[in-house]
Amino acid sequence: MFTYEVIKKVKFDAAHFIPEYKGKCRNIHGHTWFVEAGVKGNKLENGMLFDFTILKKELKSICDEFDHKFLNELEEFKELAPTAENIGRVIYEKIEDKLDKGLELSFIKVFENPDSWVTVTKD
Repeated sequence: MFTYEVIKKVKFDAAHFIPEYKGKCRNIHGHTWFVEAGVKGNKLENGMLFDFTILKKELKSICDEFDHKFLNELEEFKELAPTAENIGRVIYEKIEDKLDKGLELSFIKVFENPDSWVTVTKD
């Protein structure tokens, strides 16, 4: 049996700061965030596991909620520091609920820049 994984990447721009952090990130600053989502499974329908267009639409819809926003002011981050780890977790939870039976969200990656990212998976 084969396992397939469909991956899509989208981006958004947003500002944040990390409360109680001892470095520069305690100050308000912005990023062009890139987010990748991987959906895996082993059942193909019409030769496809999951349509790239649908994955892009769902992921973009979630990321659009953060686009050009100050993340610290959003409801999701009122009691949760808007770190890359927590942004990934929030996105993971939102997109996981939208997947059909037989599909599994394998990961969410959140890139703050091209050489710094977090991968969120679920045990």
